[in-house]
Amino acid sequence: MKYRKSITILSSIIIILAVVAASMSVFSTGSPGPYDIETVRGETVTVYGKGPYKHMSEDVAPQGIAQGYITLFVGVPLLILSLVWARRGSLKGRFLLAGTLGYFLVTYLFYLVMGMYNVLFLVYVILLGTTFFAFAQTLLSFDLTNIAERFSESTPIKFIGGFLVFNSMAIGLMWLQVVVPPLVNGSIIPGQVEHYTTLIVQGLDLGLLLPLSFVSGLLFIRRKPFEYLLTPMYFIFLSILMVALTAKVIAMGMFGQHIVPAIVIIPFFGMVSIFCSVLIFKNIREPAHEYA
Repeated sequence: MKYRKSITILSSIIIILAVVAASMSVFSTGSPGPYDIETVRGETVTVYGKGPYKHMSEDVAPQGIAQGYITLFVGVPLLILSLVWARRGSLKGRFLLAGTLGYFLVTYLFYLVMGMYNVLFLVYVILLGTTFFAFAQTLLSFDLTNIAERFSESTPIKFIGGFLVFNSMAIGLMWLQVVVPPLVNGSIIPGQVEHYTTLIVQGLDLGLLLPLSFVSGLLFIRRKPFEYLLTPMYFIFLSILMVALTAKVIAMGMFGQHIVPAIVIIPFFGMVSIFCSVLIFKNIREPAHEYA
């Protein structure tokens, strides 16, 4: 089918360019090394000074490198596996493909809007575009009229949906602890802004990803058809993302940054997300030749 061919082409482009971008971030170490700069706010920030992230701060660049490892050795293999599985007619494969594409979409959206301009800018642009259209086409391929019937009656709806609601509230409170205190004490700008323009991660999480988690969980508990699509996809995305975040927290710790309570919260959420993903997949009944 033309549809299947377009997703295969887009996913192939994503695989190639993600390997390029992640490899350059992980293995490129050229440039002079760390140095200090004064921000427009009069604060001193240590810049990483190496590789594609040489203009990022020494606090943030190692996180990008850590996520590069996860993208290279977890995200790309999962994208290949899910694409092959989905092309064989598997509904589970299509859910896995949607969730994995969601991870790449969010990852390169963040890289494009947060990463200091570097040689990979056009690569990020192409990755964002290809992942968006591949993700959208994959979502549109599902038949919502009977999707709820593909889940067994033993699916732990309340537990799975409840965790998504809890996840959104817990992470949201963690980010509000960064944003709100400076607003209360009058300093306005959190130290985490460093030499960047704003808090990109916290902003997109609070404005988009966490509300999606909350609504998906709530409507899944209420057994709304659209959430039978969003919830499995979101859990795959969340599982990969939490693995990447765990790697980022570990990298922060290796550079002497304070990582409590994140070093406890993030891996715990990651393990629960993977557990819920397994539960969901165990309770999906495969239709015959639905993807053909």
